[in-house]
Amino acid sequence: MKRDLSPVMVNIGFGNIVSSARVIAIVTPGSSPMKRLREEAKKRGKLVDATEGRRTRSIIVTDSDHIILSALQVETIAQRFGDNRETETSQKGRTSLRENSLDDVES
Repeated sequence: MKRDLSPVMVNIGFGNIVSSARVIAIVTPGSSPMKRLREEAKKRGKLVDATEGRRTRSIIVTDSDHIILSALQVETIAQRFGDNRETETSQKGRTSLRENSLDDVES
């Protein structure tokens, strides 16, 4: 069975995309701990601002300790992650069905 090893990319607004495999959390920016997280990332040079000058509505935390700011709501981004996983699952299902039918023909 062949696997698609290409990363699943998710649009986080204004043409900016992230690899879903690298995302650890998507959080709201209003709390004090999230504000501290944002400031610390800025000091370390690990802050990515993808808001295009608009208000920050979500903060994306990655496994590389990068903090990504987005102007989209947490729920919107989470839904896009879910949509991509459903698409990926349905594509895998079609692939395995296709491979199984090819195996039947070869037998």
